Amino acid sequence: MFGYVYANKMELKLREFEKYRAYYCGLCKVLKDRYGIAGQMTLSYDMTFLVILLTGLYEPESEDGRCKCIPHPVKSHRYIVNEYTEYASDMNILLTYYKELDDWNDEKKISAFLASSAFKRKAQKVSLKYEDKALKIEKYLRELREHEESNDTNIDTMAGIFGKIMSVMFAKEDDEWRDTLSNMGFYIGKYIYILDAYEDIDKDIKNNSYNPFIKLYGQDGFDDYVKKILTMMMAECTRYFERLPILRDVGILRNILYSGVWCRYDAILHKRKEKVE
Repeated sequence: MFGYVYANKMELKLREFEKYRAYYCGLCKVLKDRYGIAGQMTLSYDMTFLVILLTGLYEPESEDGRCKCIPHPVKSHRYIVNEYTEYASDMNILLTYYKELDDWNDEKKISAFLASSAFKRKAQKVSLKYEDKALKIEKYLRELREHEESNDTNIDTMAGIFGKIMSVMFAKEDDEWRDTLSNMGFYIGKYIYILDAYEDIDKDIKNNSYNPFIKLYGQDGFDDYVKKILTMMMAECTRYFERLPILRDVGILRNILYSGVWCRYDAILHKRKEKVE
């Protein structure tokens, strides 16, 4: 359910793209250093966005260096890491563990059991550090599963629960920006959930799996309806974003929020239209 919040690389300046990639590589490095290859496999652009957002707002001291890795074994590449890179990596591990554990309890998937087992100790350490956040994330994921089991097709309810998970993750500090960041996370979380359901609708119908859009799929205006609610979610998200006094990397952040998030939607819509034709 991740991989939807990334930059429109074609619209970034060369220097901005280089820095965007450095944040991404920084998160990859921290996940590998702290949680091994398994942690590295959870890398996502969505959490990279959170790193850039919190870095831009709080402007922490950052390590700006170069290194080599398995994907880039010959030529060294730039990375940027700071306390918010570590925070994002912790939240990523926590969410991955609870999601895989939930999938195991719900569907008894062997892959989910193996993944949850691999992340159990790692997640326990994060839970001790962020006890309140861990309890909330676990609670909301349980609510999400319960609503899915009851076949709740209210998209606002379902997306709202996932939005609450993201709101918990976005608000790291207990300060004057907490509510604004929380609201940003809520609406971007709803956007992610809705777009994920939209992309998976054909697969879920084929596999007889839960999807809140199943009753609406195939009706006239379905694609326009989804685009409308996605637009509403991002309008609210950007409304809160513009309240933040961010100067550092604001061009990258605006690229993601106003353009990048629509790249995946356009690709999904194009693929669906090709299938129909």
